[in-house]
Amino acid sequence: MRVLLSTYGSRGDVEPLVGLAVRLRELGAEVRMCAPPDEDFARRLAGVGVSLVPVGPSARALTAAAPPPSSLSQQAAELIANQFEVVTAAAQGCDVLVVTGMLPAAAGALSVAEKLGIRSVSVTFQQLTLPSPHHPPLAYPGRPFPPEVTDNRVLWDLDAQSVDALFGEALNTNRASFGLPPVDNVRDYVIGDQPWLATDPILDPWRETPDLDVVQTGAWMLPDDRPLPDDLVAFLDAGTPPVYVGFGSMPMHASADVAQVAIEAVRAQGHRVVVARGWADLSLVDDRDDCFAVGEVNHHALFARVAAVVHHGGAGTTTTATRAGAPQVVVPQATDQPYWAGRVAELGIGAAHDGPTPSFESLSATLRTALAPETSARAAAVAGAMRTDGATVAAKLLLDVINRERPSVSV
Repeated sequence: MRVLLSTYGSRGDVEPLVGLAVRLRELGAEVRMCAPPDEDFARRLAGVGVSLVPVGPSARALTAAAPPPSSLSQQAAELIANQFEVVTAAAQGCDVLVVTGMLPAAAGALSVAEKLGIRSVSVTFQQLTLPSPHHPPLAYPGRPFPPEVTDNRVLWDLDAQSVDALFGEALNTNRASFGLPPVDNVRDYVIGDQPWLATDPILDPWRETPDLDVVQTGAWMLPDDRPLPDDLVAFLDAGTPPVYVGFGSMPMHASADVAQVAIEAVRAQGHRVVVARGWADLSLVDDRDDCFAVGEVNHHALFARVAAVVHHGGAGTTTTATRAGAPQVVVPQATDQPYWAGRVAELGIGAAHDGPTPSFESLSATLRTALAPETSARAAAVAGAMRTDGATVAAKLLLDVINRERPSVSV
């Protein structure tokens, strides 16, 4: 069996596919992945023996550039054209295409599967992209929803209109060049008849929705057996558990002093600090021995040894911290991150910061909640209820996709 995994996005869009790829290979599949050409993605995939087929511009460079909302359609057109060119070649001889990532890129990849007659599966790593009367859609930059509209069904209709306005022309132009008919609802085309939701049902419970047959597999995460660096272990061993501060793929443009603010707030709570550099390139603010800076490390192992995790609220980081039983402070920056912040607060396993730009006072207040004994106890209890087999479930389901038209399995 040959499987092509296709995504365009940040680390949170790539890492779950790494987990799926490893489980698929254990089942005897040949796997390759189309993803942005960033060095850290290539290194991660090489580490698990999966071939990277680079597509599009650097995701890190695109994120750091923070292009204005007015350029979204142009960026999407380029991404779609990249998908048609690269995925077409990469998908030759494949039995199934697993598609996720930014919606216009996903639309392009799915169109390639349609043209080549390859079965495809559309996957999301958070439920806010799936139409439901139980939650509103995410608004696209520069296209806010009318404030007077509160009916979720109406908002989802408006969302479909926004998607078509932003991406429809570019998608259908490329489809026409491939001899494919136009798509009149780009969002629903990407979602398909049976989307997969690769999230944990405790952290992200899906509520049944009419006309949408969602398969929730659990989160696609690998056990990470990489040892922590010796100097980090020495720091952890030298005192009480520190607080981790890191914002993953977020450039933190609106918070140039976020490292200073975070370190001061953590110190005020009587804790040491581990600062993750991330795509914001955070650094230490002085040479005191109560702070330590890290690059790419085993997050699950590190989070199991910290007093709390301060982060941006990406799906992967939120899930990893929850599995590790670490209390959290989520400082959401964009897209689905306010949702994950809200879930952390609702579950009682941490605190949601109000807005993307923390001050000493606001971060201190959320840290006090996260560091309270009752929060730690609740975080440990929820960690014990999280499932760990999501990637395995998905890999086996994918075998079903090859062998019959629709998977029929209770997960």
